[in-house]
Amino acid sequence: MKKETIAIIGLGKVGAAVGYLLRLAGYEISAVADQSADALEKGISYTGGKACNDAVKASLLADSIFITTTDDFIESVCDEISAGGGVGPGKRVVHMSGAGGLDLLESARRSGARVASIHPLQSFVDVKGVIESIPGSTFSITAEEKIKDWAIRIVKDLGGMPFFVSENDKPLYHAAACMASNYFVTLMSMVEDIYRHLGMDADEATRSFWPLVRGTMKNMEDRGIEQSLTGPIARGDSGTIHKHLKILKNKMPELLDVYCEMGAFAVDIGLKNNTLSKDRAEEIKSLLKGASNE
Repeated sequence: MKKETIAIIGLGKVGAAVGYLLRLAGYEISAVADQSADALEKGISYTGGKACNDAVKASLLADSIFITTTDDFIESVCDEISAGGGVGPGKRVVHMSGAGGLDLLESARRSGARVASIHPLQSFVDVKGVIESIPGSTFSITAEEKIKDWAIRIVKDLGGMPFFVSENDKPLYHAAACMASNYFVTLMSMVEDIYRHLGMDADEATRSFWPLVRGTMKNMEDRGIEQSLTGPIARGDSGTIHKHLKILKNKMPELLDVYCEMGAFAVDIGLKNNTLSKDRAEEIKSLLKGASNE
């Protein structure tokens, strides 16, 4: 059965990759639009479709419109295509922001279109990487009731697993995603800084700590996240924690508060796992709090 036609508005990494995967699943990418001629030239090889530098013209050629611009431009693009007559009854308009709600598509809804947001819980570095990583990923869905089934089908056709998130909870969902990906990168950058402070170059630092990271990731996958906590906090080794705090304060004080804040959460995990006594937990939390307040 022939599937509906789709226009992709915003042909960056996500737009090109999603267009490619939908095309692979049997959808017709009828049009793509981007203000950048370079983005159009690079992206259309993945998506096919008529290349447009006008979002309204692209929208007129499709049953469903995917707005895959950066978050800050979603609402203005939706307003543009709505005012230009690119959407109306019988059409669907989707954005792919993790934090943004359906209010970004209000002008399309007022024009009679059905609206939804779908967001893959995945990081995006380049188009090929996104194409490889999207299948098997969880997608959040926030959608009007009448197109929830349609949104589920789109996610499944992309190879994803659907998960409904209420509009009010979207920022919380996205904050967790940022912590899992962006802040993990930030944490690894901090670790690299410490090893470079010890005299390693960037490559040596990564080679040194990456087997530890890889082993920890495997433990979390195999045993569960909280059950994979090891180290001095899990053991209740307050003497080692004291040494960490002392040298961070003297050598790299900019990392002290992060160490203390994360350590406090690690103490709570140790208590849950029963590897840490209440007395030791209180002693370590007191050490951490004292160091961060100095």
